[in-house]
Amino acid sequence: MPYQQTQLPGLDGSQPVQQPASHPGQSIQQRFEAFHALNPWVLRHLEALTTDFVAKGFTRVGIGMLFELLRWRYGEATSGDVFRLNNNFRSRYVRLLIERHAQWAPLFETRALRAA
Repeated sequence: MPYQQTQLPGLDGSQPVQQPASHPGQSIQQRFEAFHALNPWVLRHLEALTTDFVAKGFTRVGIGMLFELLRWRYGEATSGDVFRLNNNFRSRYVRLLIERHAQWAPLFETRALRAA
């Protein structure tokens, strides 16, 4: 079934993006985990977008493209509300997508994680 932003909560403003409190010295992984805990719907939308691309026959998908699509659709659906999605979280979301859907591993390029 094609991706429908109305099928999943979040993009309609029903679950606005929540930004966790930041603490000095937190790693990217710690900041990602805090963000993800507050915004689990972001992963569900990334999964839905990826599912749609796979169904359309794509053999490669870029997480950057998925992030930009999500930003665009959130902006469209919420009359331009600010949707801050940290680009440093891209690699973490790719790894979550692959962890949850091992068959998607060939779709995404991954590199070694930076610890910072």
